[in-house]
Amino acid sequence: MARKGLKALKVQSCESAMEIRVPGDQTESTIRTGIPNFAFLRPRGPSSDPLHFFIARRWELMAPAMVCIMVALGVASRSAPGPLSLSLAFAAMLLCLAAPSLAMLEARLDHRSWKRYPLMLLAVALPMLLFGVSATQWTREIAALDWRLTIKGYGLLVLLATVLLERRVTSIVAATVGLWAGASIHSGSLATLGLLAAGGGIGLLAAMRQARMAREESARRAGQERERHRAEELLREYEETGQGWFWETDRRGLVAYVSPRIAELLDTAQSELYGRPFLGLFHLRAEDHDSERTLAFHLSTRSSFQDVAVRAATHEEDERWWSISGRPVLDQFHNFLGFRGSGIDLTETRKSQQHVTQLARFDSLTKLANRFQMSEWLEKVINSPRTENRACAVFLLDLDRFKQVNDTLGHPAGDALLKQVAERLRVTVANMGRVGRLGGDEFQVILPGYHQHEGLGHLARRVIEALSQPYSIDGTRVTIGASVGIAMCPEDGTTVEALIRNADLALYAAKDGGRGRHHFYDDDLHSDARERQQLEQDLRDAIDAGALELHYQPQVHTTTEKITGFEALLRWKHPRHGYLSPARFVPVAEETGLVAEIGEWVLRKACRDLAGWPHNVRVAVNVSPLQFANPELPSIVARAIADSGIDPGRLELEITESVFLGEDKSTEVMFAALKDVGIRLALDDFGTGYSSLGYLKKAPFDKIKIDQSFVRGATVEGSRNGAIISSIVGLAEALGMETTAEGVETLDELDLVRLLGCSHVQGYIYEKSLSSDEVMARLEGGLTAVAAGPRSARAPRQTMLRRVVLEHGGHIYHATIRNISSTGAMVEGLWNVPVETQFGLHLAGDNVVLATARWCREDRMGVEFLRPLEVDASGAVLFAPEPKGGERRPDGGDAGLMRKAG
Repeated sequence: MARKGLKALKVQSCESAMEIRVPGDQTESTIRTGIPNFAFLRPRGPSSDPLHFFIARRWELMAPAMVCIMVALGVASRSAPGPLSLSLAFAAMLLCLAAPSLAMLEARLDHRSWKRYPLMLLAVALPMLLFGVSATQWTREIAALDWRLTIKGYGLLVLLATVLLERRVTSIVAATVGLWAGASIHSGSLATLGLLAAGGGIGLLAAMRQARMAREESARRAGQERERHRAEELLREYEETGQGWFWETDRRGLVAYVSPRIAELLDTAQSELYGRPFLGLFHLRAEDHDSERTLAFHLSTRSSFQDVAVRAATHEEDERWWSISGRPVLDQFHNFLGFRGSGIDLTETRKSQQHVTQLARFDSLTKLANRFQMSEWLEKVINSPRTENRACAVFLLDLDRFKQVNDTLGHPAGDALLKQVAERLRVTVANMGRVGRLGGDEFQVILPGYHQHEGLGHLARRVIEALSQPYSIDGTRVTIGASVGIAMCPEDGTTVEALIRNADLALYAAKDGGRGRHHFYDDDLHSDARERQQLEQDLRDAIDAGALELHYQPQVHTTTEKITGFEALLRWKHPRHGYLSPARFVPVAEETGLVAEIGEWVLRKACRDLAGWPHNVRVAVNVSPLQFANPELPSIVARAIADSGIDPGRLELEITESVFLGEDKSTEVMFAALKDVGIRLALDDFGTGYSSLGYLKKAPFDKIKIDQSFVRGATVEGSRNGAIISSIVGLAEALGMETTAEGVETLDELDLVRLLGCSHVQGYIYEKSLSSDEVMARLEGGLTAVAAGPRSARAPRQTMLRRVVLEHGGHIYHATIRNISSTGAMVEGLWNVPVETQFGLHLAGDNVVLATARWCREDRMGVEFLRPLEVDASGAVLFAPEPKGGERRPDGGDAGLMRKAG
């Protein structure tokens, strides 16, 4: 259909007034071959455009007409024309016979050329004029020839001229005026001249009107030609792209036309497709019964159809799909002639749809089911028609230390790690359930059917063990862990939302319990979640109300025992629970994004307080990794310094090693920007992070702070902590940095760090943390500091970080043992505990010992055991065996103790 349409457009465009000389035209061919232009010697050819040209090729027929008129006049008058009349008539006939040649000559001229008018007068007006003179001369010479008969001959000749000139108004007027001018040339009366003048005027008006119409028609046809040409090009380009094509059938449903591109795809010659059934172009399989029925139905009922998807009958390896549209073709009598239509290629569209479906239901990285599909599958299980089929268990897994892999090795390594985790998880769970990835480093396992806690715990431990084995990522050995939260249906919920929420609470409890373990959902977890949510809201209210406080702990020079500065410590006095440990509310601030706002307030507050202190005293402010990652940190620091009017060198920012995990250019840029402000930088908690020492080559630190975990137990015989402290001091001195030993609480520890060369000391041995007013009062008494504390007389202590549970008055509290001996321990995490308070201390499993609080400072307290603990041959305290992973432990908050303390 498209090719026929293109051909039709070309034929129509060739008939335009702008291009009359069609290649192969018979007249042109006759002239080139030299054949005389006599009608009886050659066939009639096409005439020129009557709108733009004056001479019609059929004007040559006027010659035999003139002969017939002369014969009729001779027969009627029984006479013959004289020599003059006969000569004039013969000249007129010769001019008429030359009309085809004159028409071809006119066709070679532009339709706006003035030369056409002389040609028109020569070919049309002059023969008529000569014939009119000839007939008039004959009539005047022969009395038997009646004027009425001659006038009738003139009338017939004018009528024939009107027919032969084909709507050429100017030529018709010229022929008529020329004939009557010849007839009136002998009379010469004024009336006759007036009539001829009127005729000439009419001819002039007609010529002007026809010229105007020709211009308008020329413009119209030129526009049509452009439209046709554009349509032709668009159709050709559309077919050549292969995205769209055209087809046509006859009334029997056989192919009458199809685009060449389709023949190429079907690996068949275009001509061989003609006459084949149209449905043979497609693979209409049984599974495509909808498309087959739709297409066959429309073809049989002769009704229009649109966008019917069918598979092409190609031999390509990949499937090719087309969308077919068509309509029936009827003639003027409404007889059915066949179908015409078009098709477009749907292959890429269907591939995109399949890809979208894949993305909508599967994780693109691990190829596991995604959150949507897992939720859909869990919904089907829970809403099963049979009650016994609704039981299931849900595991939520979160990878431990995965962020460190992303930060240190990059996101491509993280993606490779996730793929390996997914494969291990799939193999471990096997056919017991379905595994999916919810996003990030969070996975989900759905286990249908009833399960015992023991079986689920065993599977959870296998999963944790499998995921905790080392991985190889681009030749680098990587070790991570996993935590698992477990919820069961119907015990822990009967809806998707309830199960997922409760499994998430169990996962949070597992991570809070030390990671690398699993936890079953318990009703008490809801109260913990509500308390945490309430704590978040209370923290927001405290920020808005300005209820946060800054306390300051002195930093003392070991040689002069003079206070050189203070470390700013964030404190929050809760309206109901009293002072809360920063370990409780700082993680909440980090999770909710409040840490940036709090950190900026701490900077401004510390700088304002520093402005009222002696000029040789500094203040140290801790900066979290989230604050350090903020590009605006140098500007925030500069504004705080400018607003308070202090010397930048008096402000010291304490930064932990975790900021170096990324090891990218932004870290170096940040350090350079902070040093440009003029402040000091201190490396906090040195030796407790995961970074190498390479960053010390570039990081412009002024001080290294030795973590208190190295100070604790350093005076115990056989401890290596002293050697570590000595190494750190030597490294700092080699790099031109100061050192501060944190957490010094005994005179023995003070003597040791002073002996090992630490330049500064910070701890309870000199002073506890002070409020702003207490700092001002302390500074008024001078900068000299006096050490006051116990001389280590207790049993050898074992340094550790161990999560324990304490029981008192029916309440359960979670805390951390920092060090322990056979007779007592230092416990961190409980605030304002009254002395002599007795606890049941759950060390491990069923091993519960009675302990009495002997002292309490902020969130730390020292407890004495009622009975000494057993120790091994090396003097280390013996604990009961570790509890099996997944056993439930007492859970709850420390709200009771906080209320009591308050």
